[in-house]
Amino acid sequence: MTAPVEPYDVIVVGGGQAGLAAGWHLRRQGLRFLVLEAAEELGHTWRTRWESLRLFTPAEHDALPGRPFPAPAGSYPGKEAVADYLREYATAFDLPVELNARVVGLQRTNGGFRLSTADRTYTARQVIVATGPFQTPFVPPLAAGLDASVTQMHSADYRCPQALPAGPALVIGGGNSGFQIAEELAGTRPVELSVGAANPALPQRLLGRDLFWWLTRLRLMRVPAGSRLGRRLQTRETLIGTSRRGLQRAGVRFRPRLVDAAGRTVRFADGSSREVGIVVWATGYRADYAWIDIPGVPRDGRVSHRRGVTDVPGLYFLGLPWQHTRGSALLGFVADDAAHVAASLARAAAATGALTPQP
Repeated sequence: MTAPVEPYDVIVVGGGQAGLAAGWHLRRQGLRFLVLEAAEELGHTWRTRWESLRLFTPAEHDALPGRPFPAPAGSYPGKEAVADYLREYATAFDLPVELNARVVGLQRTNGGFRLSTADRTYTARQVIVATGPFQTPFVPPLAAGLDASVTQMHSADYRCPQALPAGPALVIGGGNSGFQIAEELAGTRPVELSVGAANPALPQRLLGRDLFWWLTRLRLMRVPAGSRLGRRLQTRETLIGTSRRGLQRAGVRFRPRLVDAAGRTVRFADGSSREVGIVVWATGYRADYAWIDIPGVPRDGRVSHRRGVTDVPGLYFLGLPWQHTRGSALLGFVADDAAHVAASLARAAAATGALTPQP
């Protein structure tokens, strides 16, 4: 490894929406900072999602701080538009981003933190971890019981129906991804959707207004995670713009929770079974913080924090699901948490004289 550079005031790990929102605030504070992005381009995570993916938040609710989303109000941007927006956002505000810089190690030092990539070491007085909720695709262990002749794919790798072999498909997962992929596949083949607990469903539009018009005006997007309502809302994912009834009309057959898989046969919680040739696992993601070599961060795969502020001086998180509200991990709502983290960082640093704003 090369010798460490002079310490940055702040290094942001992750160049997605949370990392760039943090960068906007750090730029306004005049701090010497760097955003480290693991991928070869900004917006890479969005570009690699399935082709028909569109935001369920309308464009007027998709802005990062300081720059509106360039699409008509009431429209629902696709994944390519989101990726383009992130790239253009960084350019517009001249945010210092280093690509192909996956952080593989984070340690504390006497002066702050040391971050390591495959070929370089960086030092910083403070660090914001903004790696987002989509880190490691999760596939249940029972998938290993399926025969090699079964085509298996996680939703992270799904692109379009034509990319799958011909034949019936089984989609596993009752969240938005599972419902949307099952509905799309139903246009080309027989589809079954295996769902455990039923999630509540809300229409995209209600009484002539978009759902998020109502959610913002009723302040439901600002319900704190620690409140009684917030704790209840966190227990289930809310389906938006799709429903069980809608999928049934599209020809999707519902199955209960998958409990076993062996060879080409899967078994469900009600005792029924069927043979499969194609399985799409829309079973979500798990956080991966193995690269953080700081005792107690995290604990059992979870981060202990207060709205992104940890007990480790100088270490912050941003973009976590329900970090503070329902919108904490959403493109157009991460701005509030970014402002809070940036302000907390500046206050803590001012108290210790750790930061050196640039002219």
